[in-house]
Amino acid sequence: MSAGGSFPLGAVTTLAELARDPHPRLALLRAHEPVSWLPELDGWLVTRRDLALNVMRDAATFTVDDPRFSTAQVVGPSMLSLDGDQHTRHREPFTAPFRPREVRDGFAGFIERETDRLITALEQAGAAELRRAFAGPLAVAVVTEALGLEGTTAATVLSWYDAIVRSVSEITAGHEAAPAGTAAYAQLRAAVEATVADGGGTSLLVSAAGRLTLPEVASNAAVMMFGGIETTEAMITNALLHLLERPDQLALVQSDADLLDGAIEESLRLEPGAAVVDRYATRDTDLGPATIRRGDLVTVSLAGANRDPAVFPAPDLFDVRRENARLQLAFAHGPHHCLAAHLARLETRIALQRLLGRLPALRLDPDRRAAPYGLVFRKPPTLHVLWESRN
Repeated sequence: MSAGGSFPLGAVTTLAELARDPHPRLALLRAHEPVSWLPELDGWLVTRRDLALNVMRDAATFTVDDPRFSTAQVVGPSMLSLDGDQHTRHREPFTAPFRPREVRDGFAGFIERETDRLITALEQAGAAELRRAFAGPLAVAVVTEALGLEGTTAATVLSWYDAIVRSVSEITAGHEAAPAGTAAYAQLRAAVEATVADGGGTSLLVSAAGRLTLPEVASNAAVMMFGGIETTEAMITNALLHLLERPDQLALVQSDADLLDGAIEESLRLEPGAAVVDRYATRDTDLGPATIRRGDLVTVSLAGANRDPAVFPAPDLFDVRRENARLQLAFAHGPHHCLAAHLARLETRIALQRLLGRLPALRLDPDRRAAPYGLVFRKPPTLHVLWESRN
């Protein structure tokens, strides 16, 4: 593919810039090259919301089912990397617990107990790094509970997840994946197989094994774990950062609990935990100003689409009262819309309610700067906070 001459902004866009602070560059691309060829990506980047929706809705033209799809290279084919009937066959056995009422009835009590347990362990200290002392462990506990994965610890699951995420990110950035991701997936697969072999309780893995092969159950468990931890760890961490950086917006939420959902949606809009999703063109096609060729990588920038000023006025502003914040695309769209979006929202809502209610004068540590970072998955590497401890 040689499209660089037609897309001068894309030609000088670097992956390092998109990992560090993508939003000024995405705004330029969206305004002037909404579908742009990026040589560093060796593919197209779509930044306008309407065009992003076109790509995600049309799985026949823009598919995930391609040998280059990064997650499939680590964990094998799954609902995340298949389309059409095969996608439906892999996804359907996992859907029932993640409908809105089932999420509320099945998980609210567990999330509340786990959240309170984690806060109780922290509250006397008056200081913590909340991404790994709170958001990560909560996300791991909930996804492990949701899958019914037995015989492992949160720390072990977190170590698998870290290694798998690192491998996927390395592949996406064009590097060779380290062997740790493959090793972690082998351990996860063994735990899934042991859970299914045990056959007890109401494990989602056991019920899925009645309709899928064991390798298929394992690969789907991996992507659900991967998505469930990544999405909610990022949601909680990013939402806390957005609120604590803006005392006026935090005060609005604290004075009106009904605004908490708006704050969560607005945080998802401003900084989606997964900044991009990849597709591959199955045929030559036109998309906006670009002619896409069969086989081309087409990367949808959810981060770019979520700040489209045609949909979101003053798009860089964090506004917990924004009326259309739920139009954000952080959970993707179309057949690959996030299966556990309702669970992630519930988890984040309970987490923020409890943190803000139980840690008085919660604030960012002024000596430890926090900022989102990442090309594919975006959140602060650390979130150091202080509060008034009750000694």
